[in-house]
Amino acid sequence: MPTARDIMTSDVTCVREQDDLRTAARQMARLGVGSLPICGDDNRLRGMLTDRDIVVKVLAEGRDPAVVTVGELAQGEAVTIGADDDAAEVLRTMGKHKVRRLPVIDGHDLVGIVAVADVARSLPERPVGDLIEAISERA
Repeated sequence: MPTARDIMTSDVTCVREQDDLRTAARQMARLGVGSLPICGDDNRLRGMLTDRDIVVKVLAEGRDPAVVTVGELAQGEAVTIGADDDAAEVLRTMGKHKVRRLPVIDGHDLVGIVAVADVARSLPERPVGDLIEAISERA
C-alpha cells in the first residue's frame, strides 16, 4: 500500500503567522490553491488557512483582511499525517476529522499535503468514494 509520501503533493508553500490575509489571499490566487499551511518563524506547522476561512471569518464579519493576520485564524493543533503512514491511515484520518487537505510531516518538518485529489489519483474508486462520503457528512 502506498504511503502518504507516495501520494502527497510535495511542492508546498507556507503562509506565515504574521502575514495579513490580503497577502495570503494573493498567494492563494497566484498558486491556484484554496488553502495554505500556516507556519511559524520556526517553520513548524501552526494550522491551515482556507479561502473559506477568509470569507466566513473575516469578510462576512466586516473585518479588514489587510489588518487581520493569518495567525489570528490558526485554531489549535493542525490535523496531520506522518510521511511514512500508509494510505489506509490517510483515509482514516481524513474521514475521522472531515478534512479535504492533510499536511504531511516528517518529524517536525512539513514535507507535503495530501488532498482528496491526490487520494483520487492514487487509490481505487471504492476507498475514495467512502472518503468523500465521510468528509461530506453533516454533523
